[in-house]
Amino acid sequence: MAKGKDGGNSNDSRFFTTQKKGEMHELRMELHATEKQVKVDAVKKVIASMTVGKDVSMLFTDVLNCVQTGNIELKKLVYLYLINYAKTQPELTLLAVNTFVKDSNDANPLIRALAVRTMGCIRVDRITEYLCEPLGRALRDEDPYVRKTAAVCVAKLYDIAPDLVAERGFLETLHDLISDSNPSVVANAVASLSEIAEASGKDVMKISAAVLQKLLAALNECTEWGQVFILDSLAKYTPADGREAEGIIERVTPRLQHANSAVVMSAVKVILSYMELMGSSNSDAIRALTRKLAPPLVTLLNSEPEIQYVALRNINLIVQKRPHILENEIKVFFCKYNDPIYVKMEKLEIIIKLVSEKNIDQVLLELKEYSTEVDVDFVRRAVSAIGRCAVKLERAAERCIGVLLELIQTKVNYVVQESVIVIKDIFRRYPNRYESIIATLCDNLDTLDEPLAKASMIWIIGEYAERIDNADELLDTFLESFEEEDPAVQLQLLTATVKCFLKNPEDTQDMVQRVLDLATEESDNPDLRDRGFIYWRLLSTDPEAAKMVVIGDKPVIEDDTFRLDPTLLNNLIGQIATLSSVYHKPPEAFVVRRAAGTGLGGAEDDDDDYEGENDIGGGEDLLDIGGMGISDGGLYETKAPMNKVVGPEKSNGIEVHAGFRQVNGTVRLEMDLQNVSSPADIHGLAIQLNKNAFGLSPASQQIVCNPPIPQGASGSAVVELIVTPSMVTPIQPGQNASPQVQVAIKNMATGTVFYFAVIFNLEALFSPDGTMERASFIESWKSIDDKNELYATVSDLPASSVDIDSVISKFKMYNCFFIARRPVPNAEGQEVVYFSMRTTTSMEFLAELTFKKGINACKICLKTENAPYGPLAKAAIESMLRA
Repeated sequence: MAKGKDGGNSNDSRFFTTQKKGEMHELRMELHATEKQVKVDAVKKVIASMTVGKDVSMLFTDVLNCVQTGNIELKKLVYLYLINYAKTQPELTLLAVNTFVKDSNDANPLIRALAVRTMGCIRVDRITEYLCEPLGRALRDEDPYVRKTAAVCVAKLYDIAPDLVAERGFLETLHDLISDSNPSVVANAVASLSEIAEASGKDVMKISAAVLQKLLAALNECTEWGQVFILDSLAKYTPADGREAEGIIERVTPRLQHANSAVVMSAVKVILSYMELMGSSNSDAIRALTRKLAPPLVTLLNSEPEIQYVALRNINLIVQKRPHILENEIKVFFCKYNDPIYVKMEKLEIIIKLVSEKNIDQVLLELKEYSTEVDVDFVRRAVSAIGRCAVKLERAAERCIGVLLELIQTKVNYVVQESVIVIKDIFRRYPNRYESIIATLCDNLDTLDEPLAKASMIWIIGEYAERIDNADELLDTFLESFEEEDPAVQLQLLTATVKCFLKNPEDTQDMVQRVLDLATEESDNPDLRDRGFIYWRLLSTDPEAAKMVVIGDKPVIEDDTFRLDPTLLNNLIGQIATLSSVYHKPPEAFVVRRAAGTGLGGAEDDDDDYEGENDIGGGEDLLDIGGMGISDGGLYETKAPMNKVVGPEKSNGIEVHAGFRQVNGTVRLEMDLQNVSSPADIHGLAIQLNKNAFGLSPASQQIVCNPPIPQGASGSAVVELIVTPSMVTPIQPGQNASPQVQVAIKNMATGTVFYFAVIFNLEALFSPDGTMERASFIESWKSIDDKNELYATVSDLPASSVDIDSVISKFKMYNCFFIARRPVPNAEGQEVVYFSMRTTTSMEFLAELTFKKGINACKICLKTENAPYGPLAKAAIESMLRA
């Protein structure tokens, strides 16, 4: 029978009901009650309130008094409360130390283990010193439950005080526990050593032949999670030779039959890692292992969808490394009607990797079936998969094209569009083979309304214009809406029209002129304008060169089915059954470890508690400046990067060098003028700027040269610039801001007008008020999506640019403000420095610079919400470092 409402644990949910007014006083009275059950219920109410977010810290001393009890249930509840509030009440927590020490000597092993575990979970430095003695006893305790709890506690202590663990010899004790008679103790010792090894970056496991045999013996007896820890440790071990590797694999192979998928994947990881060491001489053994690995991997696909997804992401890596393992199992990756979309997408990827000439027919039937499903994204991916099969298998390409043509006949809009996109890739893979299908594609022009499909069709028309009778008419239909089209379509239209003109100049001259006018005069897209100008000049100066550039032979595209870099793939194979194998990224790409020993502190640490978060370079206090100040010494003066922008042949005898810099908060265009052969002295100039990405325009259009510059002499001119919103060029989605500022100059003495473009260095736009508070910087860094990160490595730097103090001073002159610096955990000689920049147009950029002692190079990581301007900010940092 179930217990009544007031008895036992059957209805603990009642403690979570809304509490009445004056509850704290009643709880305090109940906590001091003499009746045991009343006291237990009172602590449960406190824990319930704490769980739902209520502040019950005012009851700390009252709850603490309940710890003096022999009741294990009550003691567990009190210890749970202590762990939660120890950080905010470190002084009061010290009052419980005597109880912890006393409980660690209790006759009951459960209480001994509970005391040691709780002390390890309380992250208060002053309790740490009291923990060492009970922990040392617990590691040698006669009860295995206490020993296995103490083993995990060593890793927790190492996280708080690594030096203390080394001094007390706890690492050596953990090594001794690997030889323990109890397999659970062995597993926890291995887990603890693995955690310490990852935190310290040192090989503290030190697996010898004797230790190896003990691990393999424990593998058969410990719990499933213990087996995972041991298998993961074995995966990091390097056997002495192929024979040893084969022996370990033989002992690990039975784990492939385990019911727990984590154990299976860890066993697969060990076997795959060791198969590399067995070498080609053991081909028979490797073939036998290959046969053994397939069934457990297939079995994983009968699990829940979430486990299936993780298994599929791992299998994706495995088939790239060793496709033979599952080459005969392609049918198990065919999608079921009730599979979630994320599982279906992963199965498609694996089908493409496993497809071969033996199974292409059944794969094509399956993919054709998928193309009639209701999920549009899945259908698109299925159609794309047919094209990828054609690109991968040359002999099957014709069959794949046949299926695509059948799908096009369905006239389903998104199916037709995806088919056109993949057929373009097939044409690029196999030029001059399957052009007979172009007529069918041209019949479906009206269904194309997506940019990528349009761009693909336009590429086909331009590439094979000589085989399409009415190619010019087809292109003309797209030109009617040229200005409204996506940039990708506009670029393809421009190139296709030029191709068409080069192949049939008589009929397409007017059309190419119209397109070039639209691209160069009507468009604000710098990429389109630049390409238009290049084509125009090529066509007007050397049509033969234009033919070589525009319609010359192009390399065929490669099959990218196995596109992972081999080094990265080997790294990820060693990370199977971890997040790395799901993300297909190495751990350092998404996890930044906090150095051991940085998590100490009581209430004073609250504001700096970033540990465990993937934030700015790690969990240390970002502002651990150590009293270093920022020099205002003014050792550096900014200089405009001067480049030749126009020669005398284009400006009636004047040579101009120009560059931008900021002086006293004003952006200036500085010009060095040389009168090479101008027929008159240069007295004055007029200047005008085209619309640009920065909104720059001259404060005054008149430039007075005083004194005048006679022929053969040089002079300089400065134009102060202002930011005008109406002068900002709109940036197309997905495009980067152009650094070019187009300038027109009129020589007032001769009336000559000449044009040039100057590359704008973004540091000239950095505002003097760009500094940030530390908290704001951290919040901004965390809030910016990783896709808006930019990376670069700048090498061959001058000595002053690898001295961090000099860099801080130099950057300040450019309004790039220092935030913090700190050493990189577990990387001797490395230090990272953080800077903030804000332009006068209120764009913010955050930078992390990594320096290594003795290396004349710097790694840059830049974050910004203003993605189109990110490359310019990165270039600005590189320029400042080289200055």
